[in-house]
Formats: sequence, structure tokens, C-alpha cells
Amino acid sequence: MRYQISGKQIDIGEALQSHVRTELDEILKKYAGRPTDANVVFSKSGHEFVCETIVHLSTGLTAQATGKANEIYAAFDGSGEKMDKQLRRYKRRLKDHHSGRSQPVELSDAGSYILEPRDESDEATHDTVNGMIVAEMETKIPSLSVGEAVMQMEIASAPVLVFRNEKHNGINVVYRRDDGNIGWIDPRISG
Repeated sequence: MRYQISGKQIDIGEALQSHVRTELDEILKKYAGRPTDANVVFSKSGHEFVCETIVHLSTGLTAQATGKANEIYAAFDGSGEKMDKQLRRYKRRLKDHHSGRSQPVELSDAGSYILEPRDESDEATHDTVNGMIVAEMETKIPSLSVGEAVMQMEIASAPVLVFRNEKHNGINVVYRRDDGNIGWIDPRISG
């Protein structure tokens, strides 16, 4: 498994990196068969340390957890507890649905951008995107069934999930609607 452990404007020592690897290995060994990579980022927000953990599994699940505490180790431990809970729920759902995958989920690379919010008083036309790109990242688009996409979105507590539909290899979107239901966008042209 690949680890990327870093700090935003804070120095992280080898002892903390070793602690993160050991603890994540223990959590993932219990629930996840084949994790592919983990990205752990530490930062400081006021007087608190923040730990953001993202783990990609071969099943296509991307588990995310954030922990905050006055001490950096406690921030990671909080994040680890949330990750443990997510993976436990995921494994329970897989058992409940009796869905086993013989092949790992295929992941496609894509760009992900965070745009600065646009000022409403801006006189520019509304037809163009004038927001400045604040962050540019690489993300993965999993190839899943619609049911797996809904399950991954719910487990990750995400409002939306973009995925490649296994049936026809097209890009699809599932999202949580304001009425509590799940919406599914499949842009294929029926013919």
C-alpha cells in the first residue's frame, strides 16, 4: 500500500508518520481486503490540529475521515476512529447484500478543481466561469454499478458521486436530493 503523509505548513516527524502507518494498517487489515493508497494531511486551524485521511480501496470505495484535537496524535486518532466506523459499516453492507467482486474496481484518472466563489456584484456575464482556480488535484473515477455507487456515496457521507457505469462505460452521477431520496443521472441518449 502507498502512503502519502504530509503537513500543510507544519513539520511532521518520522515518529508520527510511523504511528499513522501502523494504526492505518491495523484499521485496514480488519475491514479492507486490498487497500491501494492512503493520503493523510495534517494542518492547523487556530489552536487545533486537523487530520484529513483519505483511503482508496480496490473495491472502488474512497473512505474519508477528518479529526480535530489540541494535539496532533489525538487529531489522527479521531480521524482513525471515524475511518474505522466507515469501513465497519461498509463491510457490514457488503455482507448484507452478498455482493462479492471477483475483480478490483477499475479507476480512471480525472482532474478536480476548487474554484473561488464569484462575487455577485461582478458585472461579468453569467455565461462564463470567471472564478479563479484555488486548488487543482487529481482524483479517481471508479467503475461501479449504480447500487455500489449509491452505497459508496452513503458510506462516505458525500452529497454526490461521479462514477463510470459498469454496464455501458459511460459517466454517471448519483446525488442526494433535498427530499432525502437519491437522484441518478445517466446522460446516455436512448434510441
